[in-house]
Amino acid sequence: MAAKPVIVTRPAREAAQWAHEFRAAGLDAAVLPLIAIEPAIEAEPLRAAWKRLADYAALMFVSATAVEHFFMHAEKGQRAAGPRFWATGPGTARALLRAGVPQGAIDAPPSDAARFDSEALWERVKGQVGQGVRVLIVRGGDAAGRPSGRDWLANEIDAAQGLRDTVVAYRRLPPSFDDAARALALDGAAGRAVWLFSSSEAIANLCDAMPGTNWHAASAVATHARIGEAARAAGFGSVRVCSPLREALVASIESFA
Repeated sequence: MAAKPVIVTRPAREAAQWAHEFRAAGLDAAVLPLIAIEPAIEAEPLRAAWKRLADYAALMFVSATAVEHFFMHAEKGQRAAGPRFWATGPGTARALLRAGVPQGAIDAPPSDAARFDSEALWERVKGQVGQGVRVLIVRGGDAAGRPSGRDWLANEIDAAQGLRDTVVAYRRLPPSFDDAARALALDGAAGRAVWLFSSSEAIANLCDAMPGTNWHAASAVATHARIGEAARAAGFGSVRVCSPLREALVASIESFA
């Protein structure tokens, strides 16, 4: 039996790349971004962070999107030299390399890690943080530009007596659903396609966009146990958690055939 189509829910540009890779692996893939990415409301904090780069022992990036939006505000000719650059996963590490950061300055979980998240990153970098060591966390914000997302790693820095600043590089907004998006979402709700979730926020946005939808017949693959729990709490009938590496995702999606 052929595998069901996969619905890729990452923000638009990332979703397109993931869909391309799934199609190359022989899967039918559709894109339904559940998080819209917009620039930060205020650019001055980003420009100020670049001027203070020498103050930081490390810069922590929550995603490839954070890298791209942060580096947009570098002064012409300014090089990212001095601090360590922390990446939560291989996609973020690749974005840092594209931005000109030397490989040797990047800290990230190994490419074959069982998971890519703040916990896995912290295991690699916690030895860099001690009393008075300053870290800049580059992250996304909500529609009003307030920092949004988990504070787990920030709390670990505090516990290690480090100092940390935060800058919002971009905003994460709910999606706008047209008729085609709703039809695709209903296919997923009916179990005719497999959802791929790499964010609990995406699941919340989907439920807000489709109020009253019954998800009991829906199947989903989640890239983290925490995201899997959010899908089950939303009512998804069949949820599997696996590594975000392509081979593992393809195998998990195909298992729903």
